[in-house]
Amino acid sequence: MRRSEPDLTGTEDFATVEQRLRRENEALRRELEEFRRVPHTPAAASSHAWHPSRLTIVALCIAVVIVLVIAFFAGYLPLHSRTVTIADEANVREHAIPRFGVITVRRSSSDSGLQLPGNIQAIVEAPILARADGYLKQRMVDIGDRVRSGQTLAIIEAPELDEQVRQAQAALDQARAAVGQAEANLREGRAELELARVTAKRFASLVGDGSVSAQENDQYQAQYNSKIAAINALEQAVVVQRSALGAAEANLARLQNIKQYRVVTAPFDGVITQRNLDSGALVNHGTTLLFRMAQAGELRIYLNVPQSHADSVHKGDGARVTVSNLPGKQFTGAVARIADALDPTTRTLLVEIHVPNPENLLMPGMYAQVELSTSRENPPMIVPSTALIVSSSGTRAAIVGANRRVHLQTVVPGRDYGDRIEIMSGLHVGDTVIASPSDVIHEGEEIDPYPVASEKITR
Repeated sequence: MRRSEPDLTGTEDFATVEQRLRRENEALRRELEEFRRVPHTPAAASSHAWHPSRLTIVALCIAVVIVLVIAFFAGYLPLHSRTVTIADEANVREHAIPRFGVITVRRSSSDSGLQLPGNIQAIVEAPILARADGYLKQRMVDIGDRVRSGQTLAIIEAPELDEQVRQAQAALDQARAAVGQAEANLREGRAELELARVTAKRFASLVGDGSVSAQENDQYQAQYNSKIAAINALEQAVVVQRSALGAAEANLARLQNIKQYRVVTAPFDGVITQRNLDSGALVNHGTTLLFRMAQAGELRIYLNVPQSHADSVHKGDGARVTVSNLPGKQFTGAVARIADALDPTTRTLLVEIHVPNPENLLMPGMYAQVELSTSRENPPMIVPSTALIVSSSGTRAAIVGANRRVHLQTVVPGRDYGDRIEIMSGLHVGDTVIASPSDVIHEGEEIDPYPVASEKITR
């Protein structure tokens, strides 16, 4: 029986070869069984004694060959095939051009909602100090009370002040009497001066014809000059006494005003935010703080706007205010004042927001979030956050040129929105950048770009 040799060239698949070998092995086994069943004579046995041994050896050799062939096809060929496949794939990967999704750089929106924290403060807030020495006789209001302008807040008992008023009144009366006396003396002196003037004139006319001596004339002339000097002194005395009278009047008026301050009143409409003393406490004018008041009808919030948004904030811009303890409530305000310079330490612009508070829901001291509706003339570029490569070399973006080569461009990031980030410099409108570059991408590398939607690129 002629048996075909196994095809070791790899043109037949492994399953076909295995089936063919199994069929040939089965045919040999059947031939051997038939040979054993044939009866033999002694002569024939003696003449053909070597056949069973020969057939056994042949069968064993064939079985070994079959096993080796099966092992070859089952082990070496698949392993060799896999090795060749892996090498081919590695070669393809080594020489393949990597594919990256790219986006087109665009500007950020000109309408930017800037959200910043701030502390709510009262626009008008004032400490109420005692302006009279004494004891707190009665306290009319307490913390949280809303008061009107001119309303009585407290009454101070000042017995020493009453005594000082009486003393000032007496001093005023004395000053008035002194002024009256000085004016009377002045009038009397002026009468004496007139008499001395007439007498001196008469004696001066008589001394020429010898009716009176020159000595007598000189005596009356000297008296006249003395009266002139006395009048000057009396006039100065009147001025001094009148000054003393004015001082006494001013002192009395001061004490009377202080006496009015025994009744402490509200300087404006507002709410009592602090109360320090109770009835019976000793108070000193100018140093003892009785109350603290604030106007709550309209409040203000100071914000520190970053330099990147400083040029987009204008007076009159709208503002939306929210506080955490009032969920669902939103308060509308506006930019009231803007500083003309940035803080050199923080590089921020101080902005004052005014917020109406008609329902008195907001309170001074609250922490608030303020969203400003700003409009920027030249908004910066914006790209997905994944488009930036941050390393020891700085922050860079992978720009893809017309030749599909990569250029790693250093950029200056601006405001971070989470999945998007503004670029202040380094990129231009229309630039093509890789949306999500790998860390191993290098300068000048050629890529196979394909467009992706930037809105879908998130971290």
